[in-house]
Amino acid sequence: MSADRTREWRPKLELRLFWTALRFYTRLPAPAWVGHSDAWLRRSTRYLPAVGWVVGGVVAGVMAGAGRLWPGPVAVVLGLAAGVWLTGGLHEDGLADVCDGFGAGGSRQRVLDIMKDSRVGVYAILGLVLLFGVKITALSALLETAGGMGLGGVVWAQVVSRWCLLTIIWRGHYARDNASGKSRAIAQPLSVSQLAAATVWLLPGAAWAWWRPWWLLSGVVALVLSSVLAHWFKRRLGGYTGDCLGAAQQLTETAVYLTLLALAGAGL
Repeated sequence: MSADRTREWRPKLELRLFWTALRFYTRLPAPAWVGHSDAWLRRSTRYLPAVGWVVGGVVAGVMAGAGRLWPGPVAVVLGLAAGVWLTGGLHEDGLADVCDGFGAGGSRQRVLDIMKDSRVGVYAILGLVLLFGVKITALSALLETAGGMGLGGVVWAQVVSRWCLLTIIWRGHYARDNASGKSRAIAQPLSVSQLAAATVWLLPGAAWAWWRPWWLLSGVVALVLSSVLAHWFKRRLGGYTGDCLGAAQQLTETAVYLTLLALAGAGL
């Protein structure tokens, strides 16, 4: 079956692309009718923010349920663990590889080679431990301060952090000469129309924060951080890799938590 069936009913095609993205970026299975093709996979990248709504909903749901039985920090850890399981640790793995590669330093090719190595070094361990320590501490305080609004912030962070990845893809290009495996989906250029289509998935977040509009500032902070990271990746590697995007997702997600916590603490 051709992946470019131009006469396919458009809503069905978009639903097919959504399921393709969900199956690719999480452990969730797709219905049999979705099928598979590289063309659909490349086009499904714009549904990354939609995947964020699903992942965020699961993480927040686990936190809310666990919070009825155990103290806040325990609920946060269980929620984060659910998110790691659901995504297969895809983005966390990218963060670990970036920490190892950039931590060791050296030439551009050396950094790329280290990031591709499956072995885990001390920089990866330190990066993951420190980042999760910040996440757990910030989320525990956020849920205690903001309650249900904080759970909404958990979902929002998952969505906006994945949208930020698309801005990195849109403004840059893939750093390696050949893309293989999961990297094939993100090594393709992203058009303005595709980025605009992905941006639509941010609108429910604006509705969620209508009575606390300052919370939307967290999205701006995440975008600024992703721009800094994109510039850093380009200067150091000549572009981005899948690992770079995974690291960017983790860092922008955490930046959203920290911003929301600061705003909640300030009464905004």
